[in-house]
This record gives sequence, structure tokens and C-alpha cells, in this order.
Amino acid sequence: MSSRWSWVPHLWGLLTPLLTMACLILGSQWMALPLILFLGVYPIIEVALGQSDSTEPLQEGRAHDVIVHLHAVLVPLMVCVLLWRVSVDGWTLLVGLGAASAGLSNGASGIVAAHELGHRRPRSKSWWTARLSLFSVLYLHFTTEHNHTHHRHWARDVDPTSSPWGRSVYHHVLQTVPRQVKGAFRARPVDTRRALAVEALFLTGLALVGWPFLVAYVAQAAVAIYLLEFVNYLQHHGLRRGDDERPNATHAWESRHRLSRWTLMELPLHPAHHLKASIPYQRLEVRDEAPQLPLGYYGMFWVALIPPLFGHLLRKQAKIAGLPA
Repeated sequence: MSSRWSWVPHLWGLLTPLLTMACLILGSQWMALPLILFLGVYPIIEVALGQSDSTEPLQEGRAHDVIVHLHAVLVPLMVCVLLWRVSVDGWTLLVGLGAASAGLSNGASGIVAAHELGHRRPRSKSWWTARLSLFSVLYLHFTTEHNHTHHRHWARDVDPTSSPWGRSVYHHVLQTVPRQVKGAFRARPVDTRRALAVEALFLTGLALVGWPFLVAYVAQAAVAIYLLEFVNYLQHHGLRRGDDERPNATHAWESRHRLSRWTLMELPLHPAHHLKASIPYQRLEVRDEAPQLPLGYYGMFWVALIPPLFGHLLRKQAKIAGLPA
């Protein structure tokens, strides 16, 4: 595919939020369809499509820029559609499935938007768009912690998003969220306090409108946060560097699986992102020295739920890459 059309496969990533919103509008059993697609169908497609180490064609920027902004904008729109569905049906089991579907979609789109647009110039339109996306999933502090703590200390013990060998994803999520809030406070206390206050006021307003709205909003945010932190867990698990050791591509996991790369706008080429965070995602390159995930992000979602299997597979890959495991 020529560089002129290299953006076309990345439109696939917009299918999940658009389909999820359509299913929420249709209601009833349709609201479970995105869960089946995201958790059941995508892992199979990911294996079938295989991997690619091609990055040279991915240089055209305008279309990619539009797509990543759409990911961010679709997050608050998804929340609005979910709350509308709650106003129609109240809180039911099916609406709960709809909230989970919305959370998975918002987590995936939020991962893309929060990571890339959050690195843009502070208080630019792109930066504010990322903030709107994060507010929609109760994670406004993410940009502060990610930019000021994670990118400084990634793969070190002090980094709350980098997990050591043997830590399960369940333990990781429970400890990383409060540690990230503390990290954001240390980096920018005024901004973080303001962000948490805005989120608290919004939740109070929702509670006054009606508890089903509050439950739906918090439920989708919880699923989105889990998905975002699962990706953080996946990207650095077990890869450690000393306090005085310079970072390199061996300190982050890479995935070259086509579906993950296309739907997440090249985010799985994570080592290259850390080596130069200002590079737009479509220009990230593969790093041959980086350890490779055995599966793409969709397949690893299920593997991470079984900690012994997850640890075994990643240690095996680390040894292949010549890293301590």
C-alpha cells in the first residue's frame, strides 16, 4: 500500500466505537454485541492477520491526525449515548452489558487519544481534546502522571505503571491507580486537585439526577480504566532498569500484530514511543532489539487474566530477546 493510502487500515479502530454507539441506540440484546466482537472475534482475527514489521509507508500525517482526534471525540459522545439509553431503560442487566461495551470502546479509544494527544502542546486544541476524553472516563490525572512520571521513570521500580515479574494484572490495577494519583499530585498538585474536584462535582450532579445514571457512568469508566491500565501493565511487565541506567528499546514490550497496530494507531510499537514521545504514532518504527509479545493486545487480554500463563509466556519471550527473566 502506498504511503498516500497508509491511513486506510487505521479506520478499523473507529469501527468499535461506531458499532458500540449503534448497538446502544438499538438497545436490547444488541448492547452485548460489542463485547463479543472486542473480546471474542478480534483475538481470532488478530491471529489470522499475523504480524508486519513494515513502518516505512506510515508517514502521511493529516489523515492519521484526523483519526486520532475522532477516537478522542467519540469517547464523550459514547457516554452521552449511554446516558440516553439509561434514561430510556433505567438500569437493567442489558444496560449493564451496554455500559461494559461502552467502557471497552472508551478504553480503547482513550488509550490512543490519551497517549498521543496528551503529548501535544499543553492547552492546545489537541491537548484539550485528550482532556475531554479522559474526563469522560474519570481519569483526568492521567496526562500529568504519564508525562511527568511515567516517561521519566519507565521500567524503574518507582514507576507505578511498570510492574515486576510475578505481579498479576489484578494486583497491578489495584495498586497502580492510587499510586498514579499520588504521582500526579507530586508533579502538579494544583492541576491534579482541580481535576479531581471537577470529576467529583460531575459525579455529584449525576447522583442528583438519578442513581442509574451514576452507576452507568462509573461502570463504563471502571472498564475503560481497567483496559488502559492493562495496556500499561502489558507494555512494561518484568522489564527493569536501574536508577542510573539509560532507557533503551529493551525496556518496553513491542507487538507487530497487524490488528493491534491498525486499531490502536501504532500504539503497540511502544518502545519507539518511549525513545521519542513527541513523534506522532504513525511514524513510530519497529525496534529489532525490543522484546516481542507472543500475541497482540487482544489475545494478551485473555492471557493476562491467567497470571501463571502470562508470566510463563513473557519470561520465555524475554529469554529469546536475551533479557533477564
